[in-house]
Amino acid sequence: MSSELDDIVSVYNLRMKNRTLLLLTLSLILFLSAGCARNNTPSLEEQVRIAVAATIAAMPQPTDAPPSTPQPIPTAFNLAGLFCEYQFCIGHPIDMAFFDVSAQQNPVSPSTYSQGILAAFNGSLFIQVIWQTAPGSSDPKFLLDTILDANIDAREGTMDVMLLRGMNTLYTPITTTATPMLPHGGAGAWVCGDRVFAWKTYTPQAESARPLFDEALARFTCGQ
Repeated sequence: MSSELDDIVSVYNLRMKNRTLLLLTLSLILFLSAGCARNNTPSLEEQVRIAVAATIAAMPQPTDAPPSTPQPIPTAFNLAGLFCEYQFCIGHPIDMAFFDVSAQQNPVSPSTYSQGILAAFNGSLFIQVIWQTAPGSSDPKFLLDTILDANIDAREGTMDVMLLRGMNTLYTPITTTATPMLPHGGAGAWVCGDRVFAWKTYTPQAESARPLFDEALARFTCGQ
């Protein structure tokens, strides 16, 4: 009887040891997985690239290709709209509205005062705005480089360097292969307070981009 009891106790102890080993193994796997997840946090440049790809993919596509026009006429965009959030305001066409790309991609991690991504689009226009804190910075070129995707965007002509309402500002025309419906565009960047902002648009005609930038920036304000 004592021998049988010893056998039962031995089997029980062995099972407990195996269970403890299994729990330790699972804990180690979860710990390593959590570490990998933290290390794989995408950079702002990667977030911008993902946001552009997702937004362009969501744009409505026409069933038929539009007829070619020998002399394109700029599309008239009315910038009566105004987006105000995250302690800044910026103009946008009245028939469009900016949405928070960061919040759409992850509802628990929306844009903030220190960093964010906005986008607006319809069948004939795409606009994107990004920003991040950069205390002491007076040159916005680094964020202009961030919003331009070297794989699909190409600068055209000469970059304009301006001082607008006390803000160091850059602007460059661009062409893009993001979508065949919007092959032209422009991009700009500026410094306001302790933040740097960048703006980009894709348009059907080259002539439409600069007026959009000028009117958007004319209504821009930030909490300084």
